[in-house]
Amino acid sequence: MIKKIAPDKWRHFLVGIAMGALLQAGGWWLWPTNIILSSVVVLAIVIAVSYGFELFSKITGIGTYDFMDAVASVIGGVLGMGMVLLPQSGLVHL
Repeated sequence: MIKKIAPDKWRHFLVGIAMGALLQAGGWWLWPTNIILSSVVVLAIVIAVSYGFELFSKITGIGTYDFMDAVASVIGGVLGMGMVLLPQSGLVHL
């Protein structure tokens, strides 16, 4: 049975897409010839930012700590990275 996804998870997912795409484009600019290095660095940043906000909420009590929000952000971030990586890899030409 498929569970209904909460609206706040969709927001985190969409923000993750934007974050992953922007960071991957920046990684492409910094390391234009090394796709693997830029992807690993960007993935680490996406994970750190996504969980960092949730950890900040847990420590300060501001907002609500929900690990699944971070997971939704990371999934969106990976999708956003992929949207930039496809043209970068040369497999798809826009």
